Amino acid sequence: MSNNFRHPVILEIARKTGKVTVEGLAEHFGVTHQTIRRDLSELAELGRLERVHGGAVLASGTINIGYEDRRQLNADAKVAIARACAARIPSGISLFLNIGTSTEAVAQELLQHKDLMVVTNNMNVANILAGNRNCEVIVTGGHLRRSDGGLVGNLAAETIRKFKFDLAVIGCSALDRDGDLLDFDIQEVSVSQAILRQSRKIFLVSDHTKFSRSAPARIASLSDIDVFFTDQPIPADLSQACSNWNTEVVSDC
Repeated sequence: MSNNFRHPVILEIARKTGKVTVEGLAEHFGVTHQTIRRDLSELAELGRLERVHGGAVLASGTINIGYEDRRQLNADAKVAIARACAARIPSGISLFLNIGTSTEAVAQELLQHKDLMVVTNNMNVANILAGNRNCEVIVTGGHLRRSDGGLVGNLAAETIRKFKFDLAVIGCSALDRDGDLLDFDIQEVSVSQAILRQSRKIFLVSDHTKFSRSAPARIASLSDIDVFFTDQPIPADLSQACSNWNTEVVSDC
């Protein structure tokens, strides 16, 4: 199989799992480690992947990857995280769900909840929860980001400031090793910060691949989060920091 055929397959595996390894790809294709290292280097030169020790991850930086690719990225883990998160959400509360494929997965797990009032700046979340007749859904308004159905800007933030939520469930584009939550869109960051200010309790849903990505704009810190739901144990030093911050980490999703 030539590299012209391997490259799209390698990228598809990276989208689904967040990372590819030289050893795993060599076994998958039945080629040498050297051949795979050359493939990964070529994809890195094209800006499609970023090389890391033993393999590569999806490229990141100042531009987010496409919405459909994000939906497929580590999809099984997102479902497991969403189920764990939804199990901690009681019926009969006011709830905010923000933009992102992880929060959309949470919305899917809330279809049997009762007497929720959900406010969202995510058109996809609103469409999902329209299927729950026991859920009141309020959409913030704002500037529509057609790429992913997000509503951002001043109008969205102003609407959020009119509420005080019992709970907010948020996602982020990337997580820094020091515990900072990061995003690509400065307009979305200002909305996310308004959500944090207007919520009594904050849940973060984010899979482990966010630690291998980077984004330029800071939202907040894990110290501002009450419960962090993820799919793999986090680094020991960050785990200790979360303990010091009284941030609960649920990593066995």
